[in-house]
Amino acid sequence: MKRLLCITLACALLCGVPCAAEETAGLTVSAPSAVLMHPSGRVLYEKNAHEPLPPASVTKVMTLLLIMEALDEGAIALDDMVTGSAHAASMGGSQIWLKEGEQLTVDEMIKCIVVASANDCAVAMAEHIAGSEEAFVERMNTRAQELGMENTHFVNCCGLDADGHLTTAYDIALMSAELIKHEKIFDYTLIWQDTIRDGAFTLTNTNRLIRSYDGMTGLKTGSTSVAGFCLAGTARRDGLDLIAVVMKADTSGARNADITAMLNYGFANFASVTPTPDQPLMPIPVELGTQAEVPVELGEVQPILIEKSRLGELEKSIAMEESLRAPVAAGQQVGSMTVLAGGEVLQQVPIIAVQEVPFLGVWGIFRQMLQAICMRG
Repeated sequence: MKRLLCITLACALLCGVPCAAEETAGLTVSAPSAVLMHPSGRVLYEKNAHEPLPPASVTKVMTLLLIMEALDEGAIALDDMVTGSAHAASMGGSQIWLKEGEQLTVDEMIKCIVVASANDCAVAMAEHIAGSEEAFVERMNTRAQELGMENTHFVNCCGLDADGHLTTAYDIALMSAELIKHEKIFDYTLIWQDTIRDGAFTLTNTNRLIRSYDGMTGLKTGSTSVAGFCLAGTARRDGLDLIAVVMKADTSGARNADITAMLNYGFANFASVTPTPDQPLMPIPVELGTQAEVPVELGEVQPILIEKSRLGELEKSIAMEESLRAPVAAGQQVGSMTVLAGGEVLQQVPIIAVQEVPFLGVWGIFRQMLQAICMRG
């Protein structure tokens, strides 16, 4: 038997329909391809977001993702020494002029890749992890398919222009969302200036928005004569994370302006809300248990992305068992909190028993009955 407690809350959820570029009032993006995405994968704005284009050094988002995953798996460690090969040292474009045979730690290599967009270090790390750049690129393409990056094909790990090396703004947002699950990456993306080689070589972040945009957390710039100016930008305000991607902008200034415009739009119109009960969840009585009741708590709650203009439509209802019969397991679901907007179910959160309540047993029941008789006597 269940009792239903209905509780209303002044919040709301935007319908999960992606916004087309022409349907988004008050937002103008000059770049030919762009997307604004929540890390959940929900698109808030898009403009030719599925058009394959060369990504330049934004390619390194995938390179960094594989590096972070290798760290998590224990395949590499931050203090491992990485030796530069002749191939790595031959890379052009942005670099730290790594010499063949020169050694840096994994930590220093990541710093150079993120902050200075060092192509030579990206290749050195690829070789360190997979044995060769070619083998590493195979892993990049496999991981891209796993993430649903349907219009992506990598030819190298650093983003130098190459035939067939293409991705899309949407796909970049997908891999960016996966990368920022690794909070360690922000230790590098938030660096403005640092040094390597005992202070002899200065690194300055290629993402100037780190200093000029409130809440900017990363992520990766890129530019070549073919790709134009690209950027996968991430930012966080009031618990809301957003990913903005621009491809093939005419200038770095135009690229940064587009990223700023999309992020401003996102933060102005959306918020992240984590629903919680308005009243404490009361313990549930337990029959034939070693204790008379069991405390309960809300299970894992996922933040809900909501549109600020609809902050008045969200409802929550809580349904819990009136009573339970022992045994009760710790973590056993005993109810749920349902989050709705306009009658549509947005999220269901389990309510669980905090601790185990074993069955009293025959002798326990006998003693309990005897105690009741004695109390009446």
